[in-house]
Amino acid sequence: MSRSLAADPATRAGLEAQVEATAPTPGPRLGVDVRRLSRFFLRRPGLVLSLIVVALVALAAFWPTLFTGRDPLLGVPADNFQPPSAHHWFGTDELGRDTYARVVHGAALSLKATLIAVAVAFVVGGTLGLVAGFVGRWVEDVLMRFVDVLLSIPALFLSLALVTALGYGTVKVAVAVGIASVASFARVMRAEVLRVRQAVFVEAARSSGTRWYSVLGRHVLPNATGPVIVLATLDFGTAVLAVSSLSFLGYGAAPPAPEWGTLVSDGRNYLANAWWLSTLPGLTVAATVLATNRIARALDGEWANQR
Repeated sequence: MSRSLAADPATRAGLEAQVEATAPTPGPRLGVDVRRLSRFFLRRPGLVLSLIVVALVALAAFWPTLFTGRDPLLGVPADNFQPPSAHHWFGTDELGRDTYARVVHGAALSLKATLIAVAVAFVVGGTLGLVAGFVGRWVEDVLMRFVDVLLSIPALFLSLALVTALGYGTVKVAVAVGIASVASFARVMRAEVLRVRQAVFVEAARSSGTRWYSVLGRHVLPNATGPVIVLATLDFGTAVLAVSSLSFLGYGAAPPAPEWGTLVSDGRNYLANAWWLSTLPGLTVAATVLATNRIARALDGEWANQR
């Protein structure tokens, strides 16, 4: 029947018009009223604070000299174990290095690893879910059984196994964390693709003779990526924790690189007399994770309202 419909020019034109009329706009609208946006943020002070925290972490990662001019690797032995003060905001470590400078410069290493991990999970997991949901049949069965195997292994154990096989280093830790998160991205993408495949505008596009790659690129993919983007934002906080955990265990960058997890690990030996060495970097990690989770919840709510 689809061939006969595609062969009739009048019917084909009508179906194409139906596709354009029924296809939803992918993602939230870009045009935003300033007053509405202001009211939105005034009612959500926690979201505003979260955005500020994430912005500060991003600035520290790409422009650390904006926050401190101290060398994170240069220590003054006479100033070792100085408590937090106006001169040393986060105190100093056992070698007299400024802990605040090390946290600021460590944001670049931790954020780089986190971005790589989320990108790997988003691209690999999203591709697996897209192929499984769109192609179906035995391809879906094979891919989703592979995803089920990944889900059966705890993420931290899988990351440990992968980083042991790949070797130590920031990038290798990031790849291991990203692969451990592939399964959740694949399942969310597959579920969204299956939902969009049954929509009226997709059926109309197929009936009008539109090629499969055009249906995939113009209709299925743009309308299925929203929840996956929200998941990527939420997974950002999880990736920060995972990367910091592996760095804490010694799998990250080699000393004296000031990764956040490494700073927490180095300070645990001095908790009795220098609590700030582990506590303040740990609070920085916690604040970053909580801020990204709050932003992800806000994006999830806005996406749900747009659907």
